[in-house]
Amino acid sequence: MPRKRDEPVRLTKIYTRGGDAGATSLGDGSRTSKLDPRIRAYGIVDELNSHIGVALAGDLPEPLRETLARVQNQLFDVGADLSVPVDAAGERLRATQEMVDWLESRCDEHNAALPDLRSFVLPGGTEAAARLHVARTVARRAELAALEADVNPLARVYLNRVSDLLFILARAANAQAGRDEPLWRPGAY
Repeated sequence: MPRKRDEPVRLTKIYTRGGDAGATSLGDGSRTSKLDPRIRAYGIVDELNSHIGVALAGDLPEPLRETLARVQNQLFDVGADLSVPVDAAGERLRATQEMVDWLESRCDEHNAALPDLRSFVLPGGTEAAARLHVARTVARRAELAALEADVNPLARVYLNRVSDLLFILARAANAQAGRDEPLWRPGAY
């Protein structure tokens, strides 16, 4: 049965054996080593998306859920962008300035209700905040991996902003739970 127009993919078989020798297909159909920096970058984006899924599966304040659900979908768009060479022919799904602008507006919106920072925040507090901090660190790693690859510069910017947003949402998760966030106290221990 042919794929429907509104189906981004149709997978009837998950394994293909095509990557058993250490190569994989990119989004444009070309083949590359699984050691290619772009493969590492979109693999870490996939890991990041999974960590956000774990955060969403837990006890998370409702105002954060909608934002994170949209980020999850956009991360698939970023992964699709990273999987295709920048100079690939044809119309391609790419990270856009509009996506970055949306992240920045969510950062501003969620940060507005938070107190000013007077120290560095230690990852933790509520379980939801701790999960978001883990996702934040994976976002930083994804950004660094993207810097090593020849990819759309806006995909890198997007990943940088996602890590900023996850930091803010971790703080918001603690605040909305009425929990003080753990702060760094230099030399206190």
